[in-house]
Amino acid sequence: MALKYVVKKRVFGFDKTKTEKYVAQNVITNTVNFRDLCKEVSMFGMIPEGAVKHVIDALIDTLNTNLNKGLSVQLGDFGCFRPGMSCKSQATEEEVDADTVQRVRIVFTPGYKFKDMLNNVSIYKKTEGYGGSSSSGSNGSNEPENPGQGGSGEAPDPAA
Repeated sequence: MALKYVVKKRVFGFDKTKTEKYVAQNVITNTVNFRDLCKEVSMFGMIPEGAVKHVIDALIDTLNTNLNKGLSVQLGDFGCFRPGMSCKSQATEEEVDADTVQRVRIVFTPGYKFKDMLNNVSIYKKTEGYGGSSSSGSNGSNEPENPGQGGSGEAPDPAA
């Protein structure tokens, strides 16, 4: 897998200094919609597209039901979903109540197949060049900027 990034200026700090620094920001090149995802799973798994859609819809409903109960849902090699929350800190235990909860969210922890993929990712700087954007290292080649940090030997998609 290859990820592309662009360099963005960010302002850090909440004090008067407002330190400006530069960071790498991931570039999403496209999105796979639900229908196309169902088609891909259908072709890969030799299951009718309608059945794939039905199973995924049922999975979403079941996840919703169990997460609403406060349960963690383990999906084998895929990963684990669990409910989580962000709260305001308080000076005393007595001050903590439901009103201190700022946001409720779903936390996903990837399973080993996703973790393995992430450990083998190559990072490329997105640069503008002849014929539109391309993916390349800082030296203009298609070598990753993080050699030795994984990589499956897969070259970036030149059409992306």
